Amino acid sequence: MKLNYDLKTDVLSLVLNPNVPVVESDESKPGVILDYDGQGNLVSLELLDASHRVAEARKIEFETAS
Repeated sequence: MKLNYDLKTDVLSLVLNPNVPVVESDESKPGVILDYDGQGNLVSLELLDASHRVAEARKIEFETAS
């Protein structure tokens, strides 16, 4: 899994499967783009205008359940 925030374009990307090609993209809601593989599995998502949608887009906390 890979998370990237591009300050210049203000896009936050979460790539769930970096080695799987994207076959279809869908803007499910304005500014929320979902990318799917050939079997319809979610591969990645992008948030456009991320600084308006996410608190502190440049700060990431990662937590796992024990």
